[in-house]
Amino acid sequence: MMGGMSRETHLREGRQTVKLGLVKVVKELFPEDELQISYSILEGVFCGLDNSALSVREVREIDRRLREWTSSGAMIEEIARENGYYVYRVGGVEARVVYPALLDPAEAEPFSIVPFSGGFIVDFGDREGKDGHPMIRPMLLSETFEKTRRWLDMLRIETVEDVNRYIAEGQAMSLVDLAEALHEKQIAGIADLILRERRALRMLLVAGPSSSGKSTFIRRISTQLLVAGLRPVSLSLDDYFLDRRLSPRDEHGGFDFERLEALDLPLLRRDLRALIDGAPVDIPRFDFVTGTRSDGGELRLADDDVLVLEGIHALNPALMERVPPGAVFKVYVSALGGLNIDRINRVSTTDTRLLRRLVRDVRTRGIGPDETLERWQSVRRGEYDNVFRFQEDANVMFNSSLMYEINALRPSAEAVLAQVEDASPHREVRDRLLNLVSYFEPVDSTRIPFNSILREFIGGSAYGE
Repeated sequence: MMGGMSRETHLREGRQTVKLGLVKVVKELFPEDELQISYSILEGVFCGLDNSALSVREVREIDRRLREWTSSGAMIEEIARENGYYVYRVGGVEARVVYPALLDPAEAEPFSIVPFSGGFIVDFGDREGKDGHPMIRPMLLSETFEKTRRWLDMLRIETVEDVNRYIAEGQAMSLVDLAEALHEKQIAGIADLILRERRALRMLLVAGPSSSGKSTFIRRISTQLLVAGLRPVSLSLDDYFLDRRLSPRDEHGGFDFERLEALDLPLLRRDLRALIDGAPVDIPRFDFVTGTRSDGGELRLADDDVLVLEGIHALNPALMERVPPGAVFKVYVSALGGLNIDRINRVSTTDTRLLRRLVRDVRTRGIGPDETLERWQSVRRGEYDNVFRFQEDANVMFNSSLMYEINALRPSAEAVLAQVEDASPHREVRDRLLNLVSYFEPVDSTRIPFNSILREFIGGSAYGE
């Protein structure tokens, strides 16, 4: 583990070394083009050329050249640290990157390169030997990202510098209005897709990783559905936890509430099937203080009701064994990003969610940044085990990122991170996050709409705290 970064995709130094090698190899093979590093895919990242599609043969040549370089013994030269960038020379190519790299190419993290969609995926796989799941071909993720990219292109916004220019010219609120309008348009479009299925639809499933904005998304999609005459009825997976004494434990002997086996699956499956069939069900209510379940009252779905099920396991097919596929609509929600610092330096989707969580934990839960950072690796393990590998099973993805959000989060994030002392084991993560937010000109958050997904984290939500 390196400074708390063990599963934070593409931030590990050995992965940054691979990135530097890619910059070198692509410049040598395609001197008229530039490498574009676009978005993350589990333990990988999608790359391509800025203005050209790559053939499978060309991708294989990139792979061959990159492997030659990692075994060449030619060291990377660190030139400088300036304006938040680490500046390196790789062969005859200079590269400016946000995160540090190892200087010996032989220490690059093991990788594979997979041709995909006119570019390629650099896949680092599960090098920690945890889950053994193969890479999921990200068809839906790619489609969602490209839609975001088209919207940004339409607004002539490509990088953080473009957003900062809006702010410098006094157009910050225009930017906020545009971002929020894009969200509303997207949510309305998802509602339209759901309504097309309303004759057979009985259940809406919403899943996503930590701090993705699921709660606000559900409230806003529910409003859209209500306007169209479909009444959402919520059911919490948390109420189906086994009594605590029966809960599975992790390798350290503590209760593991993120495992699917922490739920009373037989009861949940029976209740879901009964509700879909229109039968009344006695819903349980889980008491987190006593660790036991009690009676939560009767629930029955009317003809114009749709059951909304949200939680970490909501897209796991094991929940739906007794549910007809046509009765279910599945939404995956995450801060997928789209706005990068420059062509080769992504704004990590993981870091965006971590910033959201740090700000929210201090504000609403009284949890300091050291505790949040200490828990983050466990949270990430749960996401890999229970969320990410089912994301391509969704009917649709909602990108909850807002192009101005780190600008708006910056003042609160800096104040929270200032509480992490130099002696803290999380100092490296603190410094990395402070460096990241420094690229974003701050935005006054007081004029952000009260129903914005960002309000879930910075406060002032129309839905209450």
